[in-house]
Amino acid sequence: MRKNRRRKTFENVEVLDAGAKGKSVGKAPDGRVIFLTNAVPGDVVDVLTTKKRKAYFEGVATNFHTLSDRRTEPVCQHFGTCGGCKWQHMGYEHQLYFKQKEVENNLKRIGNLELPETTPILGSREQYFYRNKMEFSFSDSRWLTQKEINSDQEIHDRNALGFHIPGMWDKILDIKKCHLQQDPSNAIRLETKNFANKNGLTFFNPRKQEGLLRTLMIRTSSTGEIMVLIQFFEKDTEKRELLLNHLKETFPEITALLYVINSKGNDTIYDQEVICFSGRDHIFEEMEGLQFKINAKSFYQTNSAQAYELYKVARDFAGLSGDELVYDLYTGTGTIAQFVSKNAKKVVGVESVPEAIEDAKANALHNNISNVDFYVGDMKNVFNDDFISVNGQPDIIITDPPRDGMHKQVVEQLLQVAPPKIVYVSCNSATQARDLALMKEQYKVTKVQPVDMFPQTHHVENVVLLEKRV
Repeated sequence: MRKNRRRKTFENVEVLDAGAKGKSVGKAPDGRVIFLTNAVPGDVVDVLTTKKRKAYFEGVATNFHTLSDRRTEPVCQHFGTCGGCKWQHMGYEHQLYFKQKEVENNLKRIGNLELPETTPILGSREQYFYRNKMEFSFSDSRWLTQKEINSDQEIHDRNALGFHIPGMWDKILDIKKCHLQQDPSNAIRLETKNFANKNGLTFFNPRKQEGLLRTLMIRTSSTGEIMVLIQFFEKDTEKRELLLNHLKETFPEITALLYVINSKGNDTIYDQEVICFSGRDHIFEEMEGLQFKINAKSFYQTNSAQAYELYKVARDFAGLSGDELVYDLYTGTGTIAQFVSKNAKKVVGVESVPEAIEDAKANALHNNISNVDFYVGDMKNVFNDDFISVNGQPDIIITDPPRDGMHKQVVEQLLQVAPPKIVYVSCNSATQARDLALMKEQYKVTKVQPVDMFPQTHHVENVVLLEKRV
């Protein structure tokens, strides 16, 4: 070990595991854990620490003595700078291994649960170009490489259209090719940038709060439809229409060409008016003959193919015969509720976002589904005794909460309602384990199925079936 002012260098550290947030794990000579951002389990490396805490270090590998056999060559030229695909240097079969391990460890260690044999994780058929939604930011002061910074040459091309550098709200990496969304996503993004440069359209500066072009969103669907939304910071009708008309003519396959004029401090569009410039104001996603209307503000699982696999698992775990009353908590736009409705007597969906419930009702009407009802409100307030008395005692509850998991009051209400089965779909097995620990005296975990929705990342979904103890 060598000291470097406040930093330390540890030599010949064996990388042992993959940890939280996509970081790998080694151990310092004193036994403290070291979290690394650029290594793969199996590597033997020298480590320069970047942070020191009481129980652990954070650091980067500066020298590789041995390369792990789990390694693979990243396909993206931006890997290591862009924070979107942190596991691209690890073979996909190894990504799946560590994701499954994380799920099982969280359920056992955090939840202290007795588990059945976990079904092998469902991997994604497509490991690249699987996302149906991408959001890019414009910047007039793009992120510079170390080579550019060290160069004596003056840099004139500072405009960027790409992703935020991890942890830096005002730094944008200019993306040449992204491997997350299928064509024509890359072509649309590159043409937007090139046309804006040629025609003097200004790119946004978040510090100065100025510039015309702010963000670009591209949504695609399994039906082949495309949505493009440009967010403008300034009201410049001539330049706005110049760009939008160019995209309309260059990419006639765009189904919905939309824009927003947003001059507020942040770039969220959920409180903004979305204006349809050309085509429809929505696209359609399809699953087992059901069509789901997706507008600019709609939530839909960003991996369409794996969403289908996830919903099939949830439906299979529910084991519906056609006579059951099902509650779908955190229903979002009602996709799971409608997906299982043909196998149930009735489905009741609850969601806190009014716009999502409006979409859910519209989609149910469009799909001619009459045995679903949707309610809007905060789950811990809506899901109460009066709600049960109006809608009936559920035979099965499906719950798919956000990353933070369920509020403690919602867990308590679940235990009070006490349906025979609960299907818990989670995008965060740590908070899922916490919630399940509160329920384990009354419910037994009988099935566990991890599902990989996001290849090249550490994120993993997990579905658990809970059955009431006799």
